[in-house]
Amino acid sequence: MQESQNRALLHYETHVLSPQAEWVVFIHGAGGSLATWSHQVEAFRPYFNLLLLDLRDHGNSKDLEPAFDRYDFDIVTGDIIRVIDHAGIKKAHFLSLSLGSVILQKLDEERPGLIDKMVMAGGIFRATPAIHLFVHTAKLLSYLLPYRVMYDLFSWIVLPRKNHQQARRLFRQQSQKLTPSEYRKWIGLYKDLFRLLRRFYGRELRKLSLVIMGEQDHVFNGAARRFVARHQKARIALIEKCGHVVNIEQHERFNQTVLAFLRGDSLIR
Repeated sequence: MQESQNRALLHYETHVLSPQAEWVVFIHGAGGSLATWSHQVEAFRPYFNLLLLDLRDHGNSKDLEPAFDRYDFDIVTGDIIRVIDHAGIKKAHFLSLSLGSVILQKLDEERPGLIDKMVMAGGIFRATPAIHLFVHTAKLLSYLLPYRVMYDLFSWIVLPRKNHQQARRLFRQQSQKLTPSEYRKWIGLYKDLFRLLRRFYGRELRKLSLVIMGEQDHVFNGAARRFVARHQKARIALIEKCGHVVNIEQHERFNQTVLAFLRGDSLIR
């Protein structure tokens, strides 16, 4: 395993199988870190080279240079592209979680030749009224309440069931590394997020893509189904008795499904 600590780059880890092996790049969601993928590393590295990274302000990607007063998705995707170019990766499969699905589609728009297959787990595809309400409330309350209160509330809204407990706990632990100012910068992405969601929903999806959702993901499931129905290149896999963070909660089933997709085995729509 190789690990980067360069302050001009996101913190990242690579697991190299061989120079000839295909790459898989992992993009976590807001409040997460590369530790989000701990159940995937052992399962994937016998078949692929792996690149896992911490998004700006998350995990060990702290005090990056240059610094910005506010963020947009050009900054977020630019961070990732610099790591990929630094690692010398010319083409890769990409595996994303939650907000990472929006970042991945933005990457596909910016650097389409870089991406082979796309996996969007617990993907966000529409700014529903419920998401609008939560984001605007979170923005307002970020100046009144400790941000950890908002993360705790969000974790209960998205992951309310007993079987979601492990994912809920990990989400809270990882989000502790964000400072209040960093949290407000990420919440400030919401205008750019809503704009991109509208564009990507109608944009033709040119890459073979797997959307993998938990059956109990009551916040994002409906929009994911509608997104897949609109795009011929997209397939959906639903994991029973599972919530939003499918790669943790049902990691064995998740790994089997995603590996089959990436390695070219048949997948029923």
